[in-house]
Amino acid sequence: MLTQEQKTDVTALCRELVMAPSYSGREDKVVDVLRAYMQKNGFDDIFVDKYGSIVGCIKGNRPGPKILYDGHIDTVPVPDPTVWQHDPFGAEIVDGKIYGRGTSDMKGAVAAMAAAAANFAKKTGRDFAGEIYVAGVVHEECFEGIAAREISARVNPDIVIIGEASELNLKIGQRGRAEIVVETFGVPAHSANPEKGVNAVHSMLRLVAEIEKITPPTQPVLGKGVAVLTDINSTPYPGASVVPSHCRATYDRRLLVGETPETVLAPFAEAVKKLEAADPTFKARVSFATGKENCHTGNTIEGERFFPGWLFEEKEEFVRKAHASLKAMGLDPTITHYSFCTNASHYAGERGIKTLGFGPSPENLAHTIDEYIEINQLLAATGGYAAISKALLKG
Repeated sequence: MLTQEQKTDVTALCRELVMAPSYSGREDKVVDVLRAYMQKNGFDDIFVDKYGSIVGCIKGNRPGPKILYDGHIDTVPVPDPTVWQHDPFGAEIVDGKIYGRGTSDMKGAVAAMAAAAANFAKKTGRDFAGEIYVAGVVHEECFEGIAAREISARVNPDIVIIGEASELNLKIGQRGRAEIVVETFGVPAHSANPEKGVNAVHSMLRLVAEIEKITPPTQPVLGKGVAVLTDINSTPYPGASVVPSHCRATYDRRLLVGETPETVLAPFAEAVKKLEAADPTFKARVSFATGKENCHTGNTIEGERFFPGWLFEEKEEFVRKAHASLKAMGLDPTITHYSFCTNASHYAGERGIKTLGFGPSPENLAHTIDEYIEINQLLAATGGYAAISKALLKG
């Protein structure tokens, strides 16, 4: 149970984080808030990496495993504040809820993680085996897991706890995500004489029809490896009196455990080969989308948009210990998996690090108008993170 002082502390920290706007690439104000909190609460080491993520460490007095609590500090934008009933950056408390952009996704969890680490250190007098790291990670909304690579390379954690919203349930997996770019290439011509050109949009329609025949794989726990056409653009646009010479489409492909870039692209490439073999004028290619963004440190972050899926078994010891610790404090968490992509695509999907998800708030509050977090969920998560630390750092 949290003391009244601890309840006040974590609520105040959550509100302070929300009142610091932090769109992707502009998270510096939140970094300042977390740095001040960590310094005030005796974190042993605090660093900001090249992308701008902040990581604080509390060390036990004996050697042991490293636990990394991961929470992203960037948020999606607020396009029109006037449609909100509550100031998106006011952190107003109404009927037991804190309102504001990022409350649920996921500054509430970040506040709970930092407060839980500080509370655990004080309560135990640091008499535990291991190290606790709390990471406020940048650019997750753009690249799930890319900024996390820098953190895991430096910390090399043994166990990672993702704080994405789970309504206090325990997550042991997720589907991954890839953005597949499909392009067709034509020959421009005046639209009065279309037969003299090759219409790239017509080529795209043929290719899309072929791609729709692909049956993505399935997995008993994570479900279907969905592939969804999300956009199509032609060049030139607008194409007044011109047969389009280029067309670009994007597929959102939800990934299952064990899928690789090669296996995911292969059926798309086969569709292209089939059409090229049947028509010498047909030209196309497939690839993964890439992105490049500016960081608040002045550096850039970039990467291919392929973020793997991951899944652990309920019977694994670290899962059982975490689950038992949450039940012992009065929670009744269901063991399930995330329906969306998280930074665990790197920790678990790329590096195979033991990873769990546990966070306050329902998943469906992310990115919504009048986003909020229930204070009771915030407090329960704070207690839950401390309980997990105790369970995993015994020795």
